[in-house]
Amino acid sequence: MDVMTYAEQLRFGEIHLVSDEKTGLKGIVALHNLKLGPAIGGCRCIPYPSTDAAMYDVMRLARGMTYKAAISKLPHGGGKSVIMRPPVLEHGSEARQRFFERFADFIDSLGGHYLVAEDSGTTIADMDTIRSRTPHVLGSGASDASGDPSPFTALGVRRGIQAAVKFRYGRDDMDGLHVAIQGLGNVGHHLARELHDLGARLTVTDVRPEAIARAKAEFGAVGVAPEAIYAVDADIFAPCALGAVINDDTIDQLKVDIVAGASNNQLAEDRHGLGLKERGILYAPDYAINAGGLINVACEFEGYDANKSLQLTAQIYDTMLAIFDRAQTDAAPTNVIADRIVEEIIYA
Repeated sequence: MDVMTYAEQLRFGEIHLVSDEKTGLKGIVALHNLKLGPAIGGCRCIPYPSTDAAMYDVMRLARGMTYKAAISKLPHGGGKSVIMRPPVLEHGSEARQRFFERFADFIDSLGGHYLVAEDSGTTIADMDTIRSRTPHVLGSGASDASGDPSPFTALGVRRGIQAAVKFRYGRDDMDGLHVAIQGLGNVGHHLARELHDLGARLTVTDVRPEAIARAKAEFGAVGVAPEAIYAVDADIFAPCALGAVINDDTIDQLKVDIVAGASNNQLAEDRHGLGLKERGILYAPDYAINAGGLINVACEFEGYDANKSLQLTAQIYDTMLAIFDRAQTDAAPTNVIADRIVEEIIYA
């Protein structure tokens, strides 16, 4: 599919490109929809194989941020930026500082329609550099910034899991429920701690043996090999690492009642949401349940208040219940219902 057709399919708004020969900067900012307010989205800086690959990635990610903001009732649109990382861009170097200063000037030229934050390949130090040139940045190291979003993302996922447990089992507690967690990065480890503290039993996996060993020591978790996590006989599967983990190869391996985790784009294709429904598995749409990090930086835009951020993130419980209830009423997959709710907000 060509880029223009893809943009039309996603109902895109604006795409802005920058190329600077002096610093080697080649970047794209995609603003999917600004109806609800200025767009928030991280900056991804990775070595894309081609401009087209970067373009498709930034458009897909920006659309996801629109949906995440809308389902969370935030006064923001969706955007994303990507940078085609050059071969040499050393952390702490003067060249890297000049590189991100030029990118900051590009962000500033958009007049506040896009608020940039950290993402894959960028750091808090990069956000500090950007903040030195433009105010349109969130998640820097400044004293009035929102800090590490991981605990907020984990809190939102935990609240979403509790909503799924309430809907599926009619229970208000997690005591004795078995959760299989895929991925023990910052968010996955925080989530494991929260679920352990609520009395859940944990089976975990990660590509890093030391992360599994830590979860065993701290939470009494059982560790399994990465490829074995799908077939664990549990109550809940929590994907917290890769995307597209619910696919033709894995969906029939699942032995759970609920899929609810932190990773983005968990369904390889939309049809896998129907596949989960047909197997009797309740799916928590990823962009709704993992919105805690976005909620946290959105609170920074208004003047950061950690307590307010915690309260708004905890409301993911109500968001998830509303999706589950409507999916049951409409006899439709939960991912379809989540998209429908967002599109009613944005395109009404």
